[in-house]
Amino acid sequence: MQNIQRPAPFVLISTNHGTMIVNRNDYRMMGDGRGYGVGFQLMTQSCFDQPEVNFALALLTTRHAHFGAGVVAVDCGANIGVHTVEWARLMHQWGRVIAFEAQEKLYYALAGNVIINNCLNVTARWTAVGSECGAMEMPEPNYLVPSSYGSFEIKQRENTEYIGQDIDYAGSAMKSVDVVTIDSLGLERLDFIKIDVEGMELEVLHGAREAIAKYHPQMMIEVIKSDREAIQGLLSAQGYQIYPMGINMLAVHQGDPVLQKIKFENGILTLNA
Repeated sequence: MQNIQRPAPFVLISTNHGTMIVNRNDYRMMGDGRGYGVGFQLMTQSCFDQPEVNFALALLTTRHAHFGAGVVAVDCGANIGVHTVEWARLMHQWGRVIAFEAQEKLYYALAGNVIINNCLNVTARWTAVGSECGAMEMPEPNYLVPSSYGSFEIKQRENTEYIGQDIDYAGSAMKSVDVVTIDSLGLERLDFIKIDVEGMELEVLHGAREAIAKYHPQMMIEVIKSDREAIQGLLSAQGYQIYPMGINMLAVHQGDPVLQKIKFENGILTLNA
């Protein structure tokens, strides 16, 4: 039998978030020696954006305390599932997670991480999230080339980020991926939404107008590639208080009791127990 050598980019490692399937090439190194990427942090620090993860867990805990069991959290742009797994472990017996990832190979890792950590209160879906249901064409990065795959934009923008490799958005290798809206899920409850979709954040919000108006979920939204003012205006008009949160913004509805525990002083956002 012929022994064919082939690369093994996806590996299993022990992290602070549990056992995780990680792509060892998930990094981009900068000229000053600094690196970034989900895999880079997990491989070098055993954790990914721990302060952000901790803040999300604290918010989910308050949602449970104020509104009872049955908490529903939606992870848009779940990548390999750090947030998804952490939320699911926290909410065992009192909440569930719906996680979306548009990159097919990262979705496979996400699903594997959900199951290897026995997060049976998670539904993971290989789909993009947007303003309308349907499908879209997207390229696929080369997962053998060191790159920040979490920074990959499935829809090209005028100033699309270079992730460590050139991406062809007009080639013959484009693949179709389903697109859903949060409103189309028909949820009977919605407590928390994380939106990290590399420039499509506003589209996700437009596709969640009904659910947001009905359930007033807490939201953690990445804004470094989206129109921050447009997002803030949209949510402020729906009664939300907005807080800067690094590369994200935190949106909490004015009727949410957790507002009494949130403090933003000297550029630091805290959630008091």
